Amino acid sequence: MMDALGLRWLRWRALAMLALGRPAAALALFERLLVRCPADRHAQASRAHLLAAAGRLAEAEAAYMQLLGDAPVDAASWFNLGWVREQRGDDAGAIVAFTRATEVDARLDRAWFGLGQALWRQRQLDGAAQALERNTALQPMSPHGWVALAQVHQARGRPDEAKRIVHHLQGFEPRAAAALQRSLGPMLAG
Repeated sequence: MMDALGLRWLRWRALAMLALGRPAAALALFERLLVRCPADRHAQASRAHLLAAAGRLAEAEAAYMQLLGDAPVDAASWFNLGWVREQRGDDAGAIVAFTRATEVDARLDRAWFGLGQALWRQRQLDGAAQALERNTALQPMSPHGWVALAQVHQARGRPDEAKRIVHHLQGFEPRAAAALQRSLGPMLAG
């Protein structure tokens, strides 16, 4: 059994590998740490993140599920689980995870964005618009939510709302406004 000093050394080495851009080595060290200390939440979360970054999505999903089994009110882990499910093409599962993240922390803007995107792909346009409106209220200076919201309005057949967003974006993100205007095309004419 490794003592506390040995566990700290192992954690430090894992973090050093991350800092040096060696995620595979960091993952191996976090896995070693978890063998010795399975309840280490930082190591569990780091392992899950590294699995996702390595494209090992099924393993990452299982790791996040295990992490959430121990702490079901961890909004960041719910968000990360939603992202992993989204990457796996499981929008229904992503919607569940993103929704749970927003229930745990209603200020988690990225969870509202993820929820809006997943609902949009599922053609649940009213829900997508509501989620993206919440995202833009929380992150008013980020163009991503505004662009997605305009695209949802386009899909909903609401060109006036899309135009309003283009004009809003022109005030602080003219490039995003121009790209959005081009992508919306004829809908904005007239």
